[in-house]
Amino acid sequence: MKLDSKYFDRIRVRPDPDAELKSRAPRCQWDGCAEAGLHRAPVGRMREGEYFRFCLDHVRQYNKGYNYFSGLADTEIARFQKEALTGHRPTWAMGGNSQARSSPDFADKRSGRAGYYKRVRDPFNLFGDAEAPPRPRQRKVKPLEARALETLGLDQNAAGADIKARYKELVKRHHPDANGGDRGSEDRFRDVIQAYRVLKQSGFC
Repeated sequence: MKLDSKYFDRIRVRPDPDAELKSRAPRCQWDGCAEAGLHRAPVGRMREGEYFRFCLDHVRQYNKGYNYFSGLADTEIARFQKEALTGHRPTWAMGGNSQARSSPDFADKRSGRAGYYKRVRDPFNLFGDAEAPPRPRQRKVKPLEARALETLGLDQNAAGADIKARYKELVKRHHPDANGGDRGSEDRFRDVIQAYRVLKQSGFC
């Protein structure tokens, strides 16, 4: 192998991509280190946004021993963690901010229907009476539930107590022991039980 070959003159070595960055970077702040401080490390609690500049070896060493809560009691750490759940913003219990609710213009500041009616005239009562209590929503009955109510002989507005009372009445009437083993009564007995199960699973009673 000839070291003075013409091919050695054509070999190019890739330059170090971090060479320019290292030349402009500040020195590592670790005592006695002359390397470039390319890596940031947080200074500590109550000095958020401030950083040390270390080389790779020393930033690793610093991070191994770093403790944000150093010097704090366990109760203070627990309080910090609890406040971190809300981003360290103040919170109130439900209905606890009575000062805001007691202000005279609270209703005017609300969004929704109540605040809207206090700001807009409605001479033709297009939006209904704002002071009237809202009507209770009627439950939409599914076909299977309607058939179950029909089996029990009840309408769609029947309350849970009415359904239970009607179920007990029909079970006593069509129980096989009360009808001497009549097959027709047994079929009716099964239908009543099945209808009550459907209504119970649907939340009617």
